[in-house]
Amino acid sequence: MTTLDEAINDARECARLFRLGRDIEAGLAMVALVESTQPLVERMPGDVTTSWNGLLALMFDDQQAQNWISLADYLEYEWVQLLTAGQAI
Repeated sequence: MTTLDEAINDARECARLFRLGRDIEAGLAMVALVESTQPLVERMPGDVTTSWNGLLALMFDDQQAQNWISLADYLEYEWVQLLTAGQAI
């Protein structure tokens, strides 16, 4: 299982890969990140889970549109903020 700090570091690394244009490598890393972070989110309050689902939808839309910079921003900022806010509750 992934800890919060590992999930945050992995999200930032994945964002870095997207910004460098390494979209295939970053896409694979993002799938692993979502799978490893899901158990953390499931233990957080319901509003975090709802926000998580919305954020994932936005991220997957960006991935489908190949909007790597926006996707990287979601990973580096929104993802991290959501996880840390959920942990603080």
